[in-house]
Amino acid sequence: MAVSKETKKNLVKEYGKNPKDTGNTEVQIAILTAEINSLTDHLKGNQKDFASKRTLYAKNSKRRNLLNYLKRTNLEKYRELVKKLNLRAAN
Repeated sequence: MAVSKETKKNLVKEYGKNPKDTGNTEVQIAILTAEINSLTDHLKGNQKDFASKRTLYAKNSKRRNLLNYLKRTNLEKYRELVKKLNLRAAN
């Protein structure tokens, strides 16, 4: 259910400017996407796990807010990230 430290480290390397750049908006969105995908897989087999469902909604909302911020501040990076993470059609 949880994303491993190794996976997070790889995401930070891929989307961050340096290996310790965890505060970057793109890195945060990538990590949230991995966590959302993990929770979605968990909930497919455990439909009545309401605590995990609530966590999924919270992470989804956080990612949406970060995506809106990135879109507002840097449209090119937003489009590139959405395409790379395969989230939705870029506007």
